[in-house]
Amino acid sequence: MKRREMLKNAAVAALGAAIPWRQIAPGPEARQRRVLFFTRSAGFEHDVIRRTGSAWSPAEKAFEEIGRRAGFMVECSKDGRIFDGSLDAYDAFAFYTSGDLTQSGGDGSPAMTPEGKSRLLAAVEGGKGFLGFHSAADTFHSPAAGEGSEAKLDPYIAMLGGEFLAHGKEQEASLLLTTTQFAGIADLGLAEGLAFTDEWFTFTNYAADLSVLLVQETAMMKGEAYRRPDYPATWTRLHGKGRVFYTSLGHRGDIWENPFFQAIARGALEWISGQADAGIRPNMNEVTPQARQTKRN
Repeated sequence: MKRREMLKNAAVAALGAAIPWRQIAPGPEARQRRVLFFTRSAGFEHDVIRRTGSAWSPAEKAFEEIGRRAGFMVECSKDGRIFDGSLDAYDAFAFYTSGDLTQSGGDGSPAMTPEGKSRLLAAVEGGKGFLGFHSAADTFHSPAAGEGSEAKLDPYIAMLGGEFLAHGKEQEASLLLTTTQFAGIADLGLAEGLAFTDEWFTFTNYAADLSVLLVQETAMMKGEAYRRPDYPATWTRLHGKGRVFYTSLGHRGDIWENPFFQAIARGALEWISGQADAGIRPNMNEVTPQARQTKRN
């Protein structure tokens, strides 16, 4: 039986035995945590974040429910000017964005100011959480793309831990688990990995301190973009006092409805906000030792 079929069957079996959503017991002075879900597109706008009139997009609706289950109040915005105001009310930021957010165009929403970008990065470094979905890695590209240009990285990319390089056609692919102890992933009950159909990004300019959670298995993938060794697809890292989580998943609308993706997203929220802990450590050289090679030998 092919690996993807095995992972799919394991996922179906695990769904029935998955650990229920964990309830967070608030302390006597606990307040509801707040996350800003920012979905401005200065580049390509994905269907899942496209609004119809004043109604929230599919991803915004799904993330609001994920946040509610994690004890968060979710505020959704496409207005880049929001970062010019006080960010003290937010415990974390979630991005599904694209392009240079300080530039006009794209979906027509107001641009982020350079000062607002600096305020965001300072807030994360100072202890706020950050969660990036899919094209969050296709945001604020570095002046010089390609491995070895770490000194020239855009500061946002340096914070995120990786930069979008390319993608091929949507297809089913396998993601291999490196741990079952991380929040959300611990709820999946899977021993080896997951299989999804999505649009799969490849990356460059990986940070050296990534703690990789899901590895993109490339051997069975179709397309020139994937003729490279296995590479990180979902990871965490510490940025100053802040916690950063990124996953390449989220291009398709059905991904946002998938209970396994929702478990991963909820676990990410719990971890970046300090509600869940995990002994993360840099492991990229162990689990994806050839990830910086963009061509298979």
